[in-house]
Amino acid sequence: MKLALGPLHYYWPREEVLAFYEQMAAAPIDVVYLGEAVCSRRHSLRLEDWLALARTLAGAGKEVVLSTLPLVESESDLKAMRKLAANGEFAVEANDMAAVRLLQGSRFVVGPHINAYNPETLAVLRELGASRWVVPVEMSEQALAGILREQRPPLPVEVFSFGRLPLAFSARCFTARHYNLPKDDCQFRCLDHPAGLSLATREGKPFLVLNGIQTQSGAIYSLLAELERMAELGVNLIRISPQPRHTQAIATLFRERLDQRVSAEEAQSRLVRLVPGEVCDGYWHDRPGMHHSGHGAHP
Repeated sequence: MKLALGPLHYYWPREEVLAFYEQMAAAPIDVVYLGEAVCSRRHSLRLEDWLALARTLAGAGKEVVLSTLPLVESESDLKAMRKLAANGEFAVEANDMAAVRLLQGSRFVVGPHINAYNPETLAVLRELGASRWVVPVEMSEQALAGILREQRPPLPVEVFSFGRLPLAFSARCFTARHYNLPKDDCQFRCLDHPAGLSLATREGKPFLVLNGIQTQSGAIYSLLAELERMAELGVNLIRISPQPRHTQAIATLFRERLDQRVSAEEAQSRLVRLVPGEVCDGYWHDRPGMHHSGHGAHP
């Protein structure tokens, strides 16, 4: 299986983004997704900057894919998406059906925010040009296995395997709301929260993370303990979501586990020191998302 680095979900200053991807050029990652994949108001990097980064990473031997927004709200968003779809150099991950329409006839990746839950939908997307399918994050192992049995031939499959789960998007900005600011004058407060804004229950337990218009899981989703099962199913890529800290170490750990250079027990022990909170894997096991099976690591 190959190792993929998903698009950056957080809003970081330009210098930090560039430094992060300079590190990723040397990380044991095969595929890198680039671009703004949450909010169109985030402008640390423009399309020209992402393309320059893409060329640098491609020169380092990475397969580069450009990601689209999952929520298109304005004509300016559509204009930006059209430019992305017509970049002419790199493949594109479609996270919205408007992007699928623009990419029709070319080879594109079906992103995790496209509602593809059955072989019939995937067959339609394949006819439109889909070359890979990123499984919706809430899909279970059992459901995925059923789809793969029925697909003939199956699309190459990528599974979100590490990071805070991107659960939902809204036209409202929750971070701006937290500061009692309107969305159109948010003052880019997401920059103050490089890992999102934690939301706790009344009992003080971590629940969700607010990341602008995106809602994420409070716990870190980890399928490090499920790599062998994913290989048996025929999964082609596993996705790690960029983290403010330790992304390179996490990618190295997954790579070593994929190559069977480290035992499952040692891998879980090392993961404990890299995860900033609780872990979960409920969706994979057809349980509530925040559930933890006990096979992963608790810090």
